[in-house]
Amino acid sequence: MTESHRPARTAEEAVEQLRVALHDVGIVLPSPGIDPVTGASGHPYALVSLGRCNLGVASRLAAALRTAAGGGGA
Repeated sequence: MTESHRPARTAEEAVEQLRVALHDVGIVLPSPGIDPVTGASGHPYALVSLGRCNLGVASRLAAALRTAAGGGGA
């Protein structure tokens, strides 16, 4: 398993892996990050906040997910 394909060990690493993977398919979310409440609570699995995006980014994200699932784009 390559470094980029292994499971994240920290919330920060998970956010970075997601940012890079989305960037690789041409998608940039403006504000991904770690949910401050679950990140500070000591809970072993902090939630990742994907933030907000415009309709164009949401459409590209949906198309990328469909393609990855084998359903084709658009």
